[in-house]
Amino acid sequence: MAAANAPIIMKEALTLPSIGINPQFITFTHVTMESDKYICVRETAPQNSVVIIDMNMPNQPLRRPITADSALMNPNSRILALKAQLPGTTQDHLQIFNIELKAKIKSHQMPEQVVFWKWITPKLLGLVTQSSVYHWSIEGDSEPVKMFERTANLVNNQIINYRCDPTEKWLVLVGIAPGSPERPQLVKGNMQLFSLEQQRSQALEAHAAAFAPFKVPGNENPSTLISFATKTVNAGQVTSKLHIIELGAQPGKASFTKKQADLFFPPDFADDFPVAMQISHKYNLIYVITKLGLLFVYDLETATAVYRNRISPDPIFLTAEASSTGGFYAINRRGQVLLANVNEATIVPFVSGQLNNLELAVNLAKRGNLPGAEQLVVQRFQELFAQTKYKEAAELAAESPQGILRTPDTVAKFQSVPVQAGQTPPLLQYFGTLLTRGKLNAFESLELSRLVVNQNKKNLLENWLAEDKLECSEELGDLVKTVDNDLALKIYIKARATPKVVAAFAERREFDKILIYSKQVGYMPDYLFLLQTILRTDPQGAVNFALMMSQMEGGCPVDYNTITDLFLQRNLIREATAFLLDVLKPNLPEHAFLQTKVLEINLVTFPNVADAILANGMFSHYDRPRIAQLCEKAGLYVRALQHYSELPDIKRVIVNTHAIEPQSLVEFFGTLSKEWAVECMKDLLLVNLRGNLQIIVQVAKEYCEQLGVDSCIKLFEQFKSYEGLYFFLGSYLSSSEDPDIHFKYIEAAAKTGQIKEVERVTRESNFYDAEKTKNFLMEAKLPDARPLINVCDRFGFVPDLTHYLYSNNMLRYIEGYVQKVNPGNAPLVVGQLLDDECPEDFIKGLILSVRSLLPVEPLVEECEKRNRLRLLTQFLEHLVSEGSQDVHVHNALGKIIIDSGNNPEHFLTTNPYYDSRVVGKYCEKRDPTLAVVAYRRGQCDDELVNVTNKNSLFKLQARYVVERMDGDLWEKVLNPENEYRRQLIDQVVSTALPESQSPEQVSAAVKAFMTADLPHELIELLEKIVLQNSAFSGNFNLQNLLILTAIKADPSRVMDYVNRLDNFDGPAVGEVAVEAQLYEEAFAIFKKFNMNVQAVNVLLDNIRSIERAVEFAFRVEEDAVWSQVAKAQLKEGLVSDAIESFIRADDATHFLDVIQAAENANVYHDLVRYLLMVRQKAKEPKVDSELIYAYAKIDRLGDIEEFILMPNVANLQNVGDRLYDEALYEAAKIIYAFISNWAKLAVTLVKLKQFQGAVDAARKANSAKTWKEVCFACVDAEEFRLAQICGLNIIIQVDDLEEVSEYYQNRGCFNELISLMESGLGLERAHMGIFTELGVLYARYRPEKLMEHIKLFSTRLNIPKLIRACDEQQHWKELTYLYILYDEFDNAATTIMNHSPEAWDHMQFKDVIVKVASVELYYKAVHFYLQEHPDLINDVLNVLALRVDHTRVVDILRKAGHLRLVKPYMVAVQSNNVPAVNEALNEIYVEEEDYDRLRESIDLHDNFDMIGLAQKIEKHELLEMRRVAAYIYKKAGRWKVSIALSKKDKHYKDAMETASQSGDRELAEELLIYFIEQGKKECFASCLFVCYDLIRADVALELAWMNNMIDFAFPYLLQFIREYTGKVDELIKDRIEAQNEMKAKEKEEKDVIAQQNMYAQLLPLALPAPPMPGMGGPQGMGGGFVPPPPMGGMGMPPMPPFGMPPMGSY
Repeated sequence: MAAANAPIIMKEALTLPSIGINPQFITFTHVTMESDKYICVRETAPQNSVVIIDMNMPNQPLRRPITADSALMNPNSRILALKAQLPGTTQDHLQIFNIELKAKIKSHQMPEQVVFWKWITPKLLGLVTQSSVYHWSIEGDSEPVKMFERTANLVNNQIINYRCDPTEKWLVLVGIAPGSPERPQLVKGNMQLFSLEQQRSQALEAHAAAFAPFKVPGNENPSTLISFATKTVNAGQVTSKLHIIELGAQPGKASFTKKQADLFFPPDFADDFPVAMQISHKYNLIYVITKLGLLFVYDLETATAVYRNRISPDPIFLTAEASSTGGFYAINRRGQVLLANVNEATIVPFVSGQLNNLELAVNLAKRGNLPGAEQLVVQRFQELFAQTKYKEAAELAAESPQGILRTPDTVAKFQSVPVQAGQTPPLLQYFGTLLTRGKLNAFESLELSRLVVNQNKKNLLENWLAEDKLECSEELGDLVKTVDNDLALKIYIKARATPKVVAAFAERREFDKILIYSKQVGYMPDYLFLLQTILRTDPQGAVNFALMMSQMEGGCPVDYNTITDLFLQRNLIREATAFLLDVLKPNLPEHAFLQTKVLEINLVTFPNVADAILANGMFSHYDRPRIAQLCEKAGLYVRALQHYSELPDIKRVIVNTHAIEPQSLVEFFGTLSKEWAVECMKDLLLVNLRGNLQIIVQVAKEYCEQLGVDSCIKLFEQFKSYEGLYFFLGSYLSSSEDPDIHFKYIEAAAKTGQIKEVERVTRESNFYDAEKTKNFLMEAKLPDARPLINVCDRFGFVPDLTHYLYSNNMLRYIEGYVQKVNPGNAPLVVGQLLDDECPEDFIKGLILSVRSLLPVEPLVEECEKRNRLRLLTQFLEHLVSEGSQDVHVHNALGKIIIDSGNNPEHFLTTNPYYDSRVVGKYCEKRDPTLAVVAYRRGQCDDELVNVTNKNSLFKLQARYVVERMDGDLWEKVLNPENEYRRQLIDQVVSTALPESQSPEQVSAAVKAFMTADLPHELIELLEKIVLQNSAFSGNFNLQNLLILTAIKADPSRVMDYVNRLDNFDGPAVGEVAVEAQLYEEAFAIFKKFNMNVQAVNVLLDNIRSIERAVEFAFRVEEDAVWSQVAKAQLKEGLVSDAIESFIRADDATHFLDVIQAAENANVYHDLVRYLLMVRQKAKEPKVDSELIYAYAKIDRLGDIEEFILMPNVANLQNVGDRLYDEALYEAAKIIYAFISNWAKLAVTLVKLKQFQGAVDAARKANSAKTWKEVCFACVDAEEFRLAQICGLNIIIQVDDLEEVSEYYQNRGCFNELISLMESGLGLERAHMGIFTELGVLYARYRPEKLMEHIKLFSTRLNIPKLIRACDEQQHWKELTYLYILYDEFDNAATTIMNHSPEAWDHMQFKDVIVKVASVELYYKAVHFYLQEHPDLINDVLNVLALRVDHTRVVDILRKAGHLRLVKPYMVAVQSNNVPAVNEALNEIYVEEEDYDRLRESIDLHDNFDMIGLAQKIEKHELLEMRRVAAYIYKKAGRWKVSIALSKKDKHYKDAMETASQSGDRELAEELLIYFIEQGKKECFASCLFVCYDLIRADVALELAWMNNMIDFAFPYLLQFIREYTGKVDELIKDRIEAQNEMKAKEKEEKDVIAQQNMYAQLLPLALPAPPMPGMGGPQGMGGGFVPPPPMGGMGMPPMPPFGMPPMGSY
């Protein structure tokens, strides 16, 4: 059958070697293809990597350096699953990565080895281990979930496929195993079908299987079908079948009938078997692919065979469904990726024609929408229509293949049917059928919508569009737009009518959506046109649209400059500016032109805007010189200055001070260097000194620190601008302390006539040089002397000032200075005037003018120095007459009166204003009595005492001291060191006190005596005063003093005084008595004054008599007294008595102390009474809590139960804990039970040995800590049943499991612990730790159960922990199994080899060794098998063939001397063309003299030392070996050596073939000569034939003729002649054909001419021949064609002689 007409089309989609995949990695274990989207290849050389091939871009493979044992790409997305064995274990580590996001999605460590895995859905991985199957979801944090155990028929099978049905309710696992002994070549297939709903498995024989959904007629729910292919041997008979059955048939519903069909294998494919099955859901076809490349195609519904062909000459090992095309991909060992698809154009004709199955053809056409059955479908439609079966016709049209009936004609046909009254119009029936079947096409959607729009049923359209029943088109949108713009927009969007969508958004002014939509659909609208359109109506909207364009991903589609020009063309300067300001915000260098542009247009049109832009500092990349020029032109001189960078430009602009804001100009100066700034300042002063002086001064003020004050001063001095200097220094003056600066300012102010400022500075400044300034001002002779007055007044130059003013006749300023400026310096002025011999009248007038403001004392001194005191008499009297109270005035006047003796006593006693000390001191030498008068009046104690002591005036002193009543004075005069103390005391006792009538004076004296420690004298004095003198006997203070003095000096008199005196301060005296330890006196005082609490405190605290205190309390019966007694009793430890006293006192305030004391004294009965009293007064948690505790201590448990049921505020939890801590468990039990603290209750019950109750409480508490405490207590009590109940609740917590295990083991309860763990396996919350711990316990105590446990629960074990346990206990077999489960194949292999007697199993070791990561283990395994199992070494090496370095293996065996042992292995791997293998095999073949195998090896594998081998065997005794040597020389191109060796062994045929293949003419002719020399005539003839192309004919004939061998050369000669004559004949034939073509062409030309001449002969002779078409007139005028004149008569051209064409030279 021609390939073009085949129902299945095969094409090569890709070859893996062409994209860099090494052919050695194109195997089932290295290549995976989970869908038609990706191929994943795992490479291990030259480095470990994973290659991902995207079938959409196959020539751009993604290679990543990843080490893994397997890699799977997700069927749908760029998600990669990796599987790698953990080093040293048998466990697999699984990881899932998102390649696009470069992130790990999740990972898991499988406790057992995953032997096969596959994506069964895009979200689910199927994992197959040696014993079980798991599902692992990529969503969430879930771990792999075990689905089912593998059945026995899959033991020792290689798993090749695993699938689930679309509903994920059925699973199928397929594996293959070696064939039966009767036919080992035929691989056996096994299948396990598992139902998730029934949790049941069924074992079947099958090589390939697949699921498919199928809708059975009469059943609205789809059915699940499984198809599987088998090839079995039964009694030597091979049976190949395809089965299709329904899974989970639905009761009461139509079901699928089981189908089966034969798979016919040609005789050449007797041992071939199915390796894959794919089902096309698009066409319901089953594809069965075999290993050797056969393809079987069957119909799913009928199991009818459709097609069979061989699609690959190489074995196929992998297939994947091509879901989008309904075909499949297949990969063969050559690396071809083949794509098989249904030939839609031919399959239906093929089925109907070749298979003659019309029903299947029609079904295929309907099912796959295929051509080829149109005529049958159209004929049936017409029949139904003619029978008015419109519904059936509509259904047929809806299902018609390729929609051949879904045309406008069909719609028109239904429209033409008249509508029957009361019936649905056929057209609507048709559309209704189409809607139920699926989606309408564009024309149908338009027609139906037209009907709906006409009926104004817009809601139907909305519903159909929402359900995606209508095919949207631009025409449909135009129709709907008439009724609903929003709905029309949706239709345009679905129809991808992009221009209409953009127009609709523009109409709605939703410009942002235009950009979003265009980006989504990849449409590039004419943004420029859109912007222009918006500009016409909405300039601001245009700005917004332009800004949105600027923010588009990938950049603005329209150049910013172009957009700006659009705005500017319409003179939209503001809008252009707004746009540019927004897009230029990033301030990028590439936007320099646009930055310049936006500034230019605004500087020309809106300079203020440009000024604002520059002020914001948004741009930094524009053309600054250009902008500077524009700013200057626009009058923005400040901006121009900021942008100019050359000094001449700046000088030119800066002089325009009339147009520059001064502050801006000042700020600009701050940007200049010192030198440039000074230069600019000079220019400004030169241009307009007066106009610019203020600016220069301001600049100098602002930047004086940068410019330097000296520079600024020099600048002003250079221009002799004292005014500038004045203003500049005026601002700087307040912050400067430089005397020179202050002086220069004073100088400038003076020279500019600023006298007031000079006056101010001289008055306020503290930093100018006073001497220098004084001299300057005196020299300047200012008309106003106030500055000079300020300087001299402040700095003590008053005499100089006075002299200057008097000398310059400026008496007015002298008067002004004295009167107004500083009258205090008037004495100095007067003194200087006296020195300058000023008239006395002027001085008196000056003094009188000042009057009271004049300081008298210095004036007197100045006058006294000059003996002019009388000058002041009139002045002083005048002051006194004015009522002056100045002490100095009166002092001076007093001195004058004393000296004059004018009644001084009167003055001293009556004048209240003089200074007693001054005047008294003045009087001491003149009259001591006057001094005493003066001192007494001023209370000058020290001076008076000194003068009286000095002059023995003790009576005056005693009277003064008593009257003074000053403690310090008394202390001084009564000081023992005072030698006059005795005389004073005598005068006080005898004179002063008896004379005094003031109790205060007496009291002060008494206190002074007490202070002076004169108690005896004081007591006698006080007794005389208080007890004998009735005037002071009732004095409160004196009575107090008397008792206090007696307490201090004579305690024996105190009790008598207490009894005799009544008017004293009892509380205070009582406290003093207590302090003096006169406790009985103090008790008597307190008792006398009814201070009972203080009295009882004295009894308790001082006398320390509790008995008297109790007696006193009974007498007074006061609560406060009882309270004090109670506290004292409590302190003394009389707790019961204290509690009784507190109860009598009704005092609840000290309950905390009482509670503490009662607990210490263990008097809980009394405490209960007290606490009951306290509860009546206060609601305190402490009281209630202690009451419960007291009840517990006295074992009143009933009272506790009754109390806690009543309202209380006790802290029951704390009470319970306290009772528990003190072992009051029964009471604690009551409390914990009441507050439902089950945890503590459980522990309490444990203490009470009530274990069952403790378990019940622990169950309610449900706390791990509680469970542990109860459990451990039960273990200690050997209550193992209850301990197990508790333990089951503990071990479900991972953190507590180990603690429980250790507790049991430490107490030797191994069996009970194992029982506990075994019970824990069945718990719902059983976790990995339980299974692992049980495994560890088995390893330690029950090794016989260990392996079974591991196999049963391998997925739930913490394998590393169990590995350590097995290693410690030396369970090598179990350890190996665990290493395999954990994918630590290296450790597994090492364990097997190190402990082979227990751990070795050949099949297991083979599985392990291929998965190890360490390459060295491969070679260790070789040594191991060589030593212990040499008979199986080839089997192991075959498994390792793809992993080991064959050269190294050969070297190992060569060194061991056992190369022959691995000959089968080397034969198997020789296809890799490894030199060491080739040479080893060739060596074996040579030793075995197997020349056939040796030649075959040389032919197929040329990677070895050919010359060495040839040299080795060229002298072999066996002829065939020498022949092989010659053959090797021939392959190596050593033609001469090969020919010589063949000639030597007389293998002339080999020699001839070698010479022919060499292509060397010389070698061939030498061989001819050799045959002639040897007389080998037949060889000579054969050589001529074999080397025919090389031997020259002349040489052959010459040799034959000379050696009489012409007969033997004749066949060669005949062949040579025949060849050359044939060549000549071909040349002649070509020549003749060319001549014939020429002759035919000439004949055609002659016929044309003859026709023309015949027409000319028929015309009359007189008439000229008519012109030919195209000719211009007679005689061929006008450039037309003129026929040649007739020749040879009759107008015929001349003929060559003999009628033959002329012959060219041959």
